[in-house]
Amino acid sequence: MKNENELTPAQIVAELDKYIIGQEKAKKSVAIALRNRFRRKNLPEDLRDEVAPKNIIMIGPTGVGKTEIARRLSNISGAPFIKVEATKYTEVGYVGRDVESMVRDLTNIAVHNIKKEMSEEVEETARERAEEDVLDLLLPPVSQPRKAQIEAGETGAADEKRESTREKFRQMLKRGDLDEKLVEVEVKQPKTQVLGMFAGMGLEDMDSNLSNMFSNIFPEKKKRKKVKVGEARKILEEEEKDKLIDMDKAVKDAIDRVEQTGIIFLDEIDKVAQKGSTQGPDVSREGVQRDILPIVEGSTVTTKYGAVRTHHILFIAAGAFHMSKPSDLIPELQGRFPIRVELNSLSTDDLEKILQQPKNALIKQYSALLETEGVNLDFKPEAIKEIAGIATFVNSQTENIGARRLYTIMELLLEDVSFSAPELKDQTIPITVDYVKSKLKDVLENKDLSKYIL
Repeated sequence: MKNENELTPAQIVAELDKYIIGQEKAKKSVAIALRNRFRRKNLPEDLRDEVAPKNIIMIGPTGVGKTEIARRLSNISGAPFIKVEATKYTEVGYVGRDVESMVRDLTNIAVHNIKKEMSEEVEETARERAEEDVLDLLLPPVSQPRKAQIEAGETGAADEKRESTREKFRQMLKRGDLDEKLVEVEVKQPKTQVLGMFAGMGLEDMDSNLSNMFSNIFPEKKKRKKVKVGEARKILEEEEKDKLIDMDKAVKDAIDRVEQTGIIFLDEIDKVAQKGSTQGPDVSREGVQRDILPIVEGSTVTTKYGAVRTHHILFIAAGAFHMSKPSDLIPELQGRFPIRVELNSLSTDDLEKILQQPKNALIKQYSALLETEGVNLDFKPEAIKEIAGIATFVNSQTENIGARRLYTIMELLLEDVSFSAPELKDQTIPITVDYVKSKLKDVLENKDLSKYIL
Protein backbone atom coordinates (compact mmCIF):
# COMPACT_ATOMS: atom_id res chain seq x y z
CA MET A 1 0.00 0.00 0.00
CA LYS A 2 1.19 3.53 -0.74
CA ASN A 3 2.43 5.81 2.04
CA GLU A 4 -0.38 8.09 3.21
CA ASN A 5 1.73 11.06 1.99
CA GLU A 6 1.28 9.86 -1.60
CA LEU A 7 -2.48 9.28 -1.41
CA THR A 8 -4.82 12.02 -2.55
CA PRO A 9 -8.42 12.03 -1.22
CA ALA A 10 -9.62 10.65 -4.59
CA GLN A 11 -7.12 7.76 -4.36
CA ILE A 12 -8.19 7.00 -0.77
CA VAL A 13 -11.84 6.82 -1.89
CA ALA A 14 -10.82 4.58 -4.81
CA GLU A 15 -9.09 2.20 -2.36
CA LEU A 16 -12.19 2.16 -0.12
CA ASP A 17 -14.38 1.45 -3.17
CA LYS A 18 -12.61 -1.89 -3.56
CA TYR A 19 -14.22 -3.13 -0.33
CA ILE A 20 -17.22 -0.90 0.43
CA ILE A 21 -20.26 -0.28 -1.79
CA GLY A 22 -21.90 3.15 -1.68
CA GLN A 23 -21.60 5.50 1.34
CA GLU A 24 -19.79 8.15 -0.73
CA LYS A 25 -20.25 10.92 1.86
CA ALA A 26 -18.62 8.86 4.62
CA LYS A 27 -15.72 7.85 2.35
CA LYS A 28 -15.17 11.46 1.35
CA SER A 29 -15.10 12.64 4.98
CA VAL A 30 -12.57 10.03 6.15
CA ALA A 31 -10.42 10.62 3.05
CA ILE A 32 -10.21 14.35 3.84
CA ALA A 33 -9.43 13.58 7.51
CA LEU A 34 -6.56 11.31 6.45
CA ARG A 35 -5.18 13.80 3.92
CA ASN A 36 -5.30 16.56 6.55
CA ARG A 37 -2.71 14.61 8.55
CA PHE A 38 -0.28 14.83 5.65
CA ARG A 39 -1.03 18.54 5.29
CA ARG A 40 -0.45 19.09 9.01
CA LYS A 41 3.02 17.45 8.82
CA ASN A 42 4.05 20.06 6.26
CA LEU A 43 3.04 23.04 8.41
CA PRO A 44 5.57 25.16 10.33
CA GLU A 45 6.21 23.67 13.77
CA ASP A 46 4.57 26.51 15.71
CA LEU A 47 1.30 26.05 13.77
CA ARG A 48 1.45 22.25 13.53
CA ASP A 49 0.54 21.67 17.19
CA GLU A 50 -2.41 24.04 16.92
CA VAL A 51 -4.18 22.03 14.20
CA ALA A 52 -6.49 19.49 15.86
CA PRO A 53 -7.80 16.41 14.03
CA LYS A 54 -11.33 16.70 12.66
CA ASN A 55 -13.01 13.84 14.52
CA ILE A 56 -15.99 12.17 12.84
CA ILE A 57 -19.30 10.69 14.00
CA MET A 58 -20.78 8.16 11.56
CA ILE A 59 -24.52 7.68 11.99
CA GLY A 60 -26.27 4.73 10.39
CA PRO A 61 -27.92 1.35 11.01
CA THR A 62 -25.89 -1.78 11.60
CA GLY A 63 -24.33 -3.57 8.64
CA VAL A 64 -23.95 -0.58 6.28
CA GLY A 65 -20.15 -0.29 6.43
CA LYS A 66 -19.25 1.98 9.39
CA THR A 67 -16.65 -0.34 10.92
CA GLU A 68 -15.35 -1.49 7.53
CA ILE A 69 -14.64 2.10 6.43
CA ALA A 70 -12.53 2.80 9.54
CA ARG A 71 -10.72 -0.56 9.35
CA ARG A 72 -9.84 -0.20 5.67
CA LEU A 73 -8.73 3.38 6.30
CA SER A 74 -6.12 2.15 8.80
CA ASN A 75 -4.91 -0.47 6.29
CA ILE A 76 -4.54 2.19 3.60
CA SER A 77 -2.53 4.54 5.82
CA GLY A 78 -0.60 1.91 7.80
CA ALA A 79 -1.55 3.85 10.94
CA PRO A 80 -1.99 2.21 14.37
CA PHE A 81 -5.71 1.42 14.64
CA ILE A 82 -7.95 0.03 17.33
CA LYS A 83 -11.69 -0.60 17.39
CA VAL A 84 -13.28 -0.37 20.82
CA GLU A 85 -16.85 -0.61 22.10
CA ALA A 86 -17.89 2.45 24.10
CA THR A 87 -20.16 0.18 26.18
CA LYS A 88 -17.30 -1.83 27.69
CA TYR A 89 -15.88 1.19 29.52
CA THR A 90 -17.16 2.41 32.85
CA GLU A 91 -16.92 5.60 34.83
CA VAL A 92 -13.98 5.85 37.22
CA GLY A 93 -15.00 4.21 40.50
CA TYR A 94 -17.05 1.43 38.88
CA VAL A 95 -15.89 -2.11 38.17
CA GLY A 96 -14.74 -2.30 34.55
CA ARG A 97 -12.14 -0.87 32.19
CA ASP A 98 -11.27 2.80 32.37
CA VAL A 99 -11.28 4.75 29.11
CA GLU A 100 -7.51 5.40 29.17
CA SER A 101 -6.96 1.69 28.48
CA MET A 102 -7.94 2.29 24.82
CA VAL A 103 -4.81 4.46 24.41
CA ARG A 104 -2.68 1.86 26.18
CA ASP A 105 -4.05 -0.85 23.87
CA LEU A 106 -3.36 1.33 20.81
CA THR A 107 0.24 1.82 22.00
CA ASN A 108 0.67 -1.94 22.43
CA ILE A 109 -0.53 -2.45 18.84
CA ALA A 110 1.89 0.21 17.55
CA VAL A 111 4.85 -1.36 19.39
CA HIS A 112 3.92 -4.78 17.98
CA ASN A 113 3.67 -3.34 14.44
CA ILE A 114 7.05 -1.57 14.70
CA LYS A 115 8.68 -4.72 16.08
CA LYS A 116 7.24 -6.69 13.18
CA GLU A 117 8.65 -4.17 10.68
CA MET A 118 12.06 -4.21 12.37
CA SER A 119 12.11 -8.02 12.52
CA GLU A 120 11.57 -8.12 8.75
CA GLU A 121 14.60 -5.85 8.30
CA VAL A 122 16.88 -8.13 10.39
CA GLU A 123 15.34 -11.39 9.17
CA GLU A 124 18.28 -12.38 6.95
CA THR A 125 20.88 -11.72 9.66
CA ALA A 126 18.77 -13.57 12.26
CA ARG A 127 18.40 -16.55 9.90
CA GLU A 128 22.18 -16.75 9.40
CA ARG A 129 22.84 -16.53 13.14
CA ALA A 130 20.16 -19.14 13.90
CA GLU A 131 21.79 -21.43 11.32
CA GLU A 132 25.13 -21.14 13.16
CA ASP A 133 23.37 -21.83 16.49
CA VAL A 134 21.75 -24.98 15.08
CA LEU A 135 25.11 -26.18 13.70
CA ASP A 136 26.58 -25.64 17.17
CA LEU A 137 23.85 -27.88 18.59
CA LEU A 138 24.51 -30.57 15.97
CA LEU A 139 28.34 -30.22 16.22
CA PRO A 140 29.24 -28.85 19.68
CA PRO A 141 31.96 -26.15 19.49
CA VAL A 142 35.60 -26.96 20.24
CA SER A 143 36.80 -26.93 23.85
CA GLN A 144 38.62 -23.84 25.18
CA PRO A 145 42.18 -25.34 25.23
CA ARG A 146 41.67 -26.57 21.65
CA LYS A 147 40.32 -23.16 20.67
CA ALA A 148 43.49 -21.52 22.00
CA GLN A 149 45.55 -23.88 19.88
CA ILE A 150 43.57 -22.97 16.77
CA GLU A 151 43.97 -19.24 17.47
CA ALA A 152 47.72 -19.80 17.88
CA GLY A 153 47.79 -21.33 14.42
CA GLU A 154 48.38 -24.88 15.66
CA THR A 155 45.71 -26.46 13.44
CA GLY A 156 45.86 -29.86 11.92
CA ALA A 157 44.03 -32.33 9.75
CA ALA A 158 41.41 -32.87 12.50
CA ASP A 159 40.39 -29.21 12.37
CA GLU A 160 40.13 -29.23 8.60
CA LYS A 161 38.00 -32.36 8.81
CA ARG A 162 35.79 -30.67 11.41
CA GLU A 163 35.27 -27.62 9.17
CA SER A 164 34.52 -29.90 6.23
CA THR A 165 31.95 -31.80 8.31
CA ARG A 166 30.36 -28.52 9.45
CA GLU A 167 30.03 -27.39 5.84
CA LYS A 168 28.40 -30.72 4.88
CA PHE A 169 25.94 -30.30 7.77
CA ARG A 170 25.25 -26.71 6.65
CA GLN A 171 24.31 -27.91 3.16
CA MET A 172 22.10 -30.67 4.61
CA LEU A 173 20.46 -28.10 6.90
CA LYS A 174 19.69 -25.78 3.98
CA ARG A 175 18.17 -28.66 1.99
CA GLY A 176 16.01 -29.64 4.98
CA ASP A 177 17.58 -33.10 5.32
CA LEU A 178 18.07 -32.61 9.08
CA ASP A 179 14.64 -31.14 9.88
CA GLU A 180 13.40 -34.34 11.58
CA LYS A 181 16.49 -34.78 13.77
CA LEU A 182 16.01 -34.02 17.49
CA VAL A 183 18.14 -31.41 19.28
CA GLU A 184 17.99 -29.87 22.75
CA VAL A 185 17.38 -26.11 22.98
CA GLU A 186 16.79 -23.65 25.80
CA VAL A 187 13.39 -21.95 25.56
CA LYS A 188 12.01 -19.07 27.61
CA GLN A 189 9.25 -19.98 30.05
CA PRO A 190 6.10 -17.88 29.56
CA LYS A 191 5.61 -15.13 32.12
CA THR A 192 2.96 -15.85 34.71
CA GLN A 193 0.17 -13.30 34.98
CA VAL A 194 0.32 -11.90 38.50
CA LEU A 195 -3.29 -10.70 38.55
CA GLY A 196 -4.79 -13.00 35.96
CA MET A 197 -7.77 -13.63 38.20
CA PHE A 198 -8.72 -9.95 37.95
CA ALA A 199 -8.75 -9.79 34.15
CA GLY A 200 -11.65 -7.70 32.88
CA MET A 201 -11.83 -5.65 36.08
CA GLY A 202 -9.67 -2.78 34.84
CA LEU A 203 -6.49 -4.13 36.45
CA GLU A 204 -4.77 -5.38 33.28
CA ASP A 205 -2.24 -2.54 33.33
CA MET A 206 -1.44 -3.12 37.00
CA ASP A 207 -0.92 -6.78 36.10
CA SER A 208 1.45 -5.80 33.30
CA ASN A 209 3.43 -3.40 35.54
CA LEU A 210 3.74 -5.96 38.35
CA SER A 211 4.86 -8.63 35.85
CA ASN A 212 7.54 -6.26 34.52
CA MET A 213 8.64 -5.42 38.07
CA PHE A 214 9.00 -9.09 39.04
CA SER A 215 10.80 -9.89 35.78
CA ASN A 216 13.39 -7.23 36.68
CA ILE A 217 13.86 -8.65 40.19
CA PHE A 218 13.97 -12.31 39.22
CA PRO A 219 15.97 -13.58 36.24
CA GLU A 220 14.05 -14.92 33.25
CA LYS A 221 13.59 -18.67 33.57
CA LYS A 222 14.60 -20.98 30.77
CA LYS A 223 14.06 -24.69 30.36
CA ARG A 224 15.72 -27.24 28.12
CA LYS A 225 13.46 -28.89 25.60
CA LYS A 226 13.97 -31.49 22.89
CA VAL A 227 12.59 -30.37 19.55
CA LYS A 228 13.08 -31.16 15.88
CA VAL A 229 15.71 -29.16 13.99
CA GLY A 230 13.04 -27.42 11.87
CA GLU A 231 11.31 -26.11 15.00
CA ALA A 232 14.63 -25.30 16.71
CA ARG A 233 15.57 -23.02 13.79
CA LYS A 234 12.34 -21.06 14.23
CA ILE A 235 12.86 -20.72 18.02
CA LEU A 236 16.48 -19.61 17.62
CA GLU A 237 15.60 -17.25 14.76
CA GLU A 238 13.00 -15.48 16.93
CA GLU A 239 15.55 -15.17 19.76
CA GLU A 240 18.12 -13.71 17.38
CA LYS A 241 15.55 -11.22 16.07
CA ASP A 242 14.82 -10.09 19.64
CA LYS A 243 18.55 -9.52 20.19
CA LEU A 244 18.93 -7.54 16.96
CA ILE A 245 15.88 -5.28 17.45
CA ASP A 246 16.58 -1.99 19.24
CA MET A 247 13.62 -1.91 21.63
CA ASP A 248 14.28 1.68 22.76
CA LYS A 249 14.02 2.88 19.16
CA ALA A 250 10.97 0.65 18.55
CA VAL A 251 9.14 2.15 21.56
CA LYS A 252 10.11 5.73 20.60
CA ASP A 253 8.91 5.22 17.01
CA ALA A 254 5.70 3.51 18.18
CA ILE A 255 4.78 6.34 20.57
CA ASP A 256 5.48 8.91 17.83
CA ARG A 257 3.33 6.95 15.38
CA VAL A 258 0.44 6.71 17.87
CA GLU A 259 0.60 10.42 18.69
CA GLN A 260 0.81 11.59 15.07
CA THR A 261 -1.20 9.02 13.07
CA GLY A 262 -3.16 6.85 15.55
CA ILE A 263 -6.84 6.12 14.84
CA ILE A 264 -9.33 5.08 17.53
CA PHE A 265 -12.70 3.80 16.31
CA LEU A 266 -15.32 4.24 19.06
CA ASP A 267 -18.21 1.95 18.18
CA GLU A 268 -21.65 1.93 19.84
CA ILE A 269 -21.21 5.55 20.98
CA ASP A 270 -25.01 5.90 20.88
CA LYS A 271 -25.35 3.38 23.73
CA VAL A 272 -23.71 5.82 26.17
CA ALA A 273 -25.62 8.82 24.76
CA GLN A 274 -29.11 8.07 26.05
CA LYS A 275 -30.58 10.66 28.37
CA GLY A 276 -32.90 9.75 31.17
CA SER A 277 -32.65 8.08 34.57
CA THR A 278 -29.33 8.34 36.41
CA GLN A 279 -30.09 5.29 38.53
CA GLY A 280 -29.57 1.59 37.98
CA PRO A 281 -27.43 0.15 35.16
CA ASP A 282 -27.43 3.44 33.20
CA VAL A 283 -25.80 5.40 36.04
CA SER A 284 -22.32 5.55 34.49
CA ARG A 285 -23.27 6.46 30.91
CA GLU A 286 -22.72 10.20 31.23
CA GLY A 287 -19.69 9.47 33.38
CA VAL A 288 -18.14 7.47 30.54
CA GLN A 289 -18.69 10.43 28.20
CA ARG A 290 -16.99 12.75 30.70
CA ASP A 291 -14.06 10.33 30.98
CA ILE A 292 -13.76 10.05 27.17
CA LEU A 293 -13.83 13.85 26.79
CA PRO A 294 -10.27 14.66 28.05
CA ILE A 295 -8.79 11.92 25.86
CA VAL A 296 -10.55 13.28 22.76
CA GLU A 297 -9.68 16.86 23.76
CA GLY A 298 -6.05 15.95 24.23
CA SER A 299 -4.39 14.63 27.36
CA THR A 300 -1.35 12.61 28.41
CA VAL A 301 -1.92 8.93 29.18
CA THR A 302 0.65 6.90 31.08
CA THR A 303 1.44 3.55 29.48
CA LYS A 304 4.06 0.92 30.30
CA TYR A 305 6.13 2.32 27.40
CA GLY A 306 5.95 5.94 28.60
CA ALA A 307 3.63 8.93 28.34
CA VAL A 308 1.45 9.20 25.22
CA ARG A 309 -0.19 12.47 24.16
CA THR A 310 -3.63 12.07 22.56
CA HIS A 311 -3.90 15.59 21.09
CA HIS A 312 -3.55 14.46 17.45
CA ILE A 313 -5.11 10.99 17.54
CA LEU A 314 -8.05 10.77 15.11
CA PHE A 315 -11.27 9.57 16.75
CA ILE A 316 -14.02 8.09 14.58
CA ALA A 317 -17.20 7.40 16.54
CA ALA A 318 -20.11 5.38 15.18
CA GLY A 319 -23.58 4.40 16.26
CA ALA A 320 -27.03 3.53 14.96
CA PHE A 321 -28.72 6.22 17.13
CA HIS A 322 -32.08 4.44 17.04
CA MET A 323 -33.00 5.23 20.65
CA SER A 324 -30.98 8.44 20.93
CA LYS A 325 -29.49 11.16 18.75
CA PRO A 326 -26.06 12.82 18.59
CA SER A 327 -27.45 15.85 20.44
CA ASP A 328 -27.97 13.56 23.46
CA LEU A 329 -24.20 13.44 23.93
CA ILE A 330 -22.85 15.95 26.43
CA PRO A 331 -22.26 19.30 24.66
CA GLU A 332 -18.50 19.28 25.30
CA LEU A 333 -18.13 15.90 23.56
CA GLN A 334 -20.36 16.95 20.66
CA GLY A 335 -18.02 19.88 20.03
CA ARG A 336 -15.06 17.52 19.73
CA PHE A 337 -16.70 15.65 16.82
CA PRO A 338 -17.25 18.44 14.29
CA ILE A 339 -17.91 16.17 11.29
CA ARG A 340 -21.13 14.15 11.20
CA VAL A 341 -21.86 11.76 8.37
CA GLU A 342 -25.08 9.83 7.86
CA LEU A 343 -24.75 6.44 6.20
CA ASN A 344 -27.70 5.24 4.12
CA SER A 345 -29.53 1.96 4.51
CA LEU A 346 -28.62 -0.54 1.81
CA SER A 347 -30.96 -1.02 -1.15
CA THR A 348 -31.44 -4.26 -3.12
CA ASP A 349 -29.04 -2.93 -5.77
CA ASP A 350 -26.41 -2.24 -3.10
CA LEU A 351 -26.75 -5.77 -1.70
CA GLU A 352 -26.47 -7.21 -5.23
CA LYS A 353 -23.21 -5.29 -5.75
CA ILE A 354 -21.92 -6.31 -2.30
CA LEU A 355 -22.34 -9.97 -3.28
CA GLN A 356 -20.14 -9.57 -6.37
CA GLN A 357 -17.97 -6.45 -6.60
CA PRO A 358 -15.75 -6.02 -3.50
CA LYS A 359 -12.38 -7.80 -3.35
CA ASN A 360 -13.73 -9.86 -0.44
CA ALA A 361 -17.23 -10.37 -1.92
CA LEU A 362 -19.20 -13.25 -0.40
CA ILE A 363 -19.67 -15.06 -3.71
CA LYS A 364 -15.90 -14.95 -4.30
CA GLN A 365 -15.29 -16.29 -0.78
CA TYR A 366 -17.71 -19.22 -1.05
CA SER A 367 -16.54 -20.07 -4.58
CA ALA A 368 -12.90 -20.13 -3.45
CA LEU A 369 -13.72 -22.25 -0.39
CA LEU A 370 -15.50 -24.90 -2.42
CA GLU A 371 -12.88 -24.85 -5.18
CA THR A 372 -10.49 -26.34 -2.62
CA GLU A 373 -12.71 -29.44 -2.75
CA GLY A 374 -12.86 -29.38 -6.57
CA VAL A 375 -16.44 -28.02 -6.65
CA ASN A 376 -17.25 -25.08 -8.94
CA LEU A 377 -20.16 -22.76 -8.13
CA ASP A 378 -21.81 -21.05 -11.10
CA PHE A 379 -23.91 -18.13 -9.79
CA LYS A 380 -26.39 -16.88 -12.40
CA PRO A 381 -27.02 -13.07 -12.43
CA GLU A 382 -30.76 -13.63 -11.81
CA ALA A 383 -29.97 -15.79 -8.79
CA ILE A 384 -27.73 -13.09 -7.29
CA LYS A 385 -30.54 -10.57 -7.76
CA GLU A 386 -32.94 -12.99 -6.04
CA ILE A 387 -30.59 -13.42 -3.05
CA ALA A 388 -30.30 -9.63 -2.70
CA GLY A 389 -34.09 -9.30 -2.92
CA ILE A 390 -34.62 -11.93 -0.21
CA ALA A 391 -32.12 -10.15 2.06
CA THR A 392 -33.97 -6.83 1.59
CA PHE A 393 -37.33 -8.53 2.28
CA VAL A 394 -36.14 -10.24 5.46
CA ASN A 395 -34.51 -7.01 6.69
CA SER A 396 -37.82 -5.19 6.19
CA GLN A 397 -39.82 -7.88 8.04
CA THR A 398 -37.44 -8.31 10.99
CA GLU A 399 -34.49 -6.33 12.35
CA ASN A 400 -32.59 -4.50 9.61
CA ILE A 401 -29.01 -5.78 9.96
CA GLY A 402 -27.89 -4.58 6.54
CA ALA A 403 -25.29 -6.57 4.61
CA ARG A 404 -24.81 -8.99 7.52
CA ARG A 405 -28.10 -10.61 6.45
CA LEU A 406 -26.30 -11.89 3.34
CA TYR A 407 -24.01 -14.07 5.49
CA THR A 408 -27.00 -15.87 7.01
CA ILE A 409 -28.75 -16.35 3.66
CA MET A 410 -25.62 -17.55 1.84
CA GLU A 411 -24.81 -20.02 4.61
CA LEU A 412 -28.32 -21.50 4.49
CA LEU A 413 -28.35 -21.49 0.67
CA LEU A 414 -25.09 -23.44 0.33
CA GLU A 415 -25.45 -25.65 3.39
CA ASP A 416 -26.15 -28.86 1.42
CA VAL A 417 -23.41 -28.19 -1.13
CA SER A 418 -20.86 -27.49 1.62
CA PHE A 419 -21.84 -30.68 3.42
CA SER A 420 -21.64 -32.87 0.29
CA ALA A 421 -18.63 -31.12 -1.30
CA PRO A 422 -16.18 -34.08 -0.90
CA GLU A 423 -18.56 -36.30 -2.92
CA LEU A 424 -19.16 -33.62 -5.59
CA LYS A 425 -15.54 -33.32 -6.72
CA ASP A 426 -15.00 -32.03 -10.31
CA GLN A 427 -18.64 -30.98 -10.61
CA THR A 428 -20.13 -27.57 -11.43
CA ILE A 429 -23.16 -26.59 -9.36
CA PRO A 430 -25.37 -23.98 -11.10
CA ILE A 431 -26.97 -21.56 -8.62
CA THR A 432 -30.18 -20.49 -10.37
CA VAL A 433 -33.28 -18.59 -9.25
CA ASP A 434 -35.15 -21.92 -8.85
CA TYR A 435 -32.30 -23.28 -6.73
CA VAL A 436 -32.39 -20.20 -4.47
CA LYS A 437 -36.17 -20.36 -4.09
CA SER A 438 -36.19 -24.10 -3.37
CA LYS A 439 -33.56 -23.79 -0.62
CA LEU A 440 -35.10 -20.75 1.09
CA LYS A 441 -38.81 -21.35 0.36
CA ASP A 442 -39.77 -23.03 3.64
CA VAL A 443 -38.05 -20.46 5.81
CA LEU A 444 -39.47 -17.49 3.90
CA GLU A 445 -43.03 -18.81 3.97
CA ASN A 446 -42.94 -19.44 7.71
CA LYS A 447 -42.55 -15.95 9.19
CA ASP A 448 -42.02 -17.23 12.73
CA LEU A 449 -39.28 -19.58 11.55
CA SER A 450 -37.59 -16.91 9.43
CA LYS A 451 -37.17 -14.74 12.53
CA TYR A 452 -34.95 -17.41 14.03
CA ILE A 453 -33.26 -18.86 10.93
CA LEU A 454 -32.67 -15.72 8.84
